[in-house]
Amino acid sequence: MRRSLVLLLTTLLAIGLLTPVAQAAGFSTAYRTIPGAGGTPIRAFVIEPTGRGSGPFPLLVLPSSWGINNVEYVGAAAKFAYESGYVVVSYTSRGFYDSGGEIDVSGPDTVADVSKVIDWAVGNAKGDAGKVGVAGISYGAGQALLAAAVDPRIKAVASLSTWTDLARSLYPNETVNSQAVEVLLAAGNLVGRPGPVLRQAETAYREGRFEEVVPISESRSAANKIAAINANGAAVMIGNAWNDGIFAPGQVTDLFTKLTGPKRLMLSPGDHATAELFGAAGLPNEIWASVGRWFDKHVRGVDNGIDREAPVNLKPNNGGGWRTFPSWSAATAAQDTLYLTGPSWGTGSLATTAATGWQNRIAAGWPTVADSGTILLSGALQGFFNIPTGVSMPLVDRNAAAVWWGPTYSRATTVSGAPRLHATVTPSAPTTTLYAYLYDIGSLGLGSLVTHKPITVRDATPGVARTLDFALEPVVWDVPAGHRLVLVVDTVDPRYLSESTLGSTVTFSSPAADPSWLRVPRG
Repeated sequence: MRRSLVLLLTTLLAIGLLTPVAQAAGFSTAYRTIPGAGGTPIRAFVIEPTGRGSGPFPLLVLPSSWGINNVEYVGAAAKFAYESGYVVVSYTSRGFYDSGGEIDVSGPDTVADVSKVIDWAVGNAKGDAGKVGVAGISYGAGQALLAAAVDPRIKAVASLSTWTDLARSLYPNETVNSQAVEVLLAAGNLVGRPGPVLRQAETAYREGRFEEVVPISESRSAANKIAAINANGAAVMIGNAWNDGIFAPGQVTDLFTKLTGPKRLMLSPGDHATAELFGAAGLPNEIWASVGRWFDKHVRGVDNGIDREAPVNLKPNNGGGWRTFPSWSAATAAQDTLYLTGPSWGTGSLATTAATGWQNRIAAGWPTVADSGTILLSGALQGFFNIPTGVSMPLVDRNAAAVWWGPTYSRATTVSGAPRLHATVTPSAPTTTLYAYLYDIGSLGLGSLVTHKPITVRDATPGVARTLDFALEPVVWDVPAGHRLVLVVDTVDPRYLSESTLGSTVTFSSPAADPSWLRVPRG
């Protein structure tokens, strides 16, 4: 009852705010029920242009985010209708609020709803079947990509704060992203009706069987449907944040490089949905400004030049303007291979020549002051106020973390791309979770988190060495002159579900036949 009252008041407020403006500004707003897949009622705001003739008009479909209703995009929808003559349908995804059905985690019915909404808008709201675009944030963004793989009518997609691979997002390197999972489950249970897939996934997560959830990812991940997206020819724009705590950027850059049609990538500071948040409400926003230009070109056919601009647009995570590149790989001009050396007074170094034959043992299961921050909060502070996730390097406990200091840079440099760690580890327990952090550290030992990545070592034979080779999340970060990069690896991070055993150990080493190293991409 309480949820219904909140929804009613929100809907009335949105209609009340928009309708008087609509009559004077060249668009009309209505609240409609649209039959989705299987006839399930989908509740939507339908914004139509007025004073532009009888149509048909270019059509934009906007599925709502996880836990958000159709009010999410009404501001942006009004601008699209008024400024460019689009019919816009902003709808609540099935299973949430007053739309029918159950949450199927972007399953077949949710994806089919996109096509059903297009059908309805063409038949009932003067939408042009030959000029269709789909956009969304988060859950809506994933739906947009998945729909582009099955509906060739979709000419363009704008996918913001999206996932491309659910398993990589929520189970990176076999490590549960527990803060993200808890946020998603809380929202789904609070304002939605979880279907069987989500209920079973939650049960498996609560019982420590998250690996059983992974199979649902394959059919719900655009990374597995790239051939179909390319075949259908949709122009794809993707915008994500460097610090996205739910859908980290590495999966996005991987998908982007495999797209063969028109494409655009925008990565900027912030956390999940923060970079584009205000644009959805119709406020000035550079991400949504690009979304508008993207649709104007690839849906309306306006020659606005966006197709002749560099497709890769990156804003450094610690401040500065946009930098453009012809491809994602072009963002990395060079790579430095820095070799891990043995510890001296608990700290190793990152050297330009291989160092072998050393060992460094740490206690597992103990937290240190090195961590990745809190999802939504830490990235938002970085994006809005340039306040990074900080660390005091002298306070990092060398008994529970391995630390390697890089050389001091004599001039400013830029980390641009995905750093990669290659190291030999010997755990004393069958399962151990490791967290690799790369920091930008000043002369006083204080610094900022540049990027990180977890990895869980499973099915290890205690006392037997294992070789790890994995990428940290991509980033663009300007390192000032006089600073240095520092690598920290420990075994506990509050963002993730650590499977390290208290009382066990991890030993790092660098065999002569396979030295341990950190590869740093530079711009």
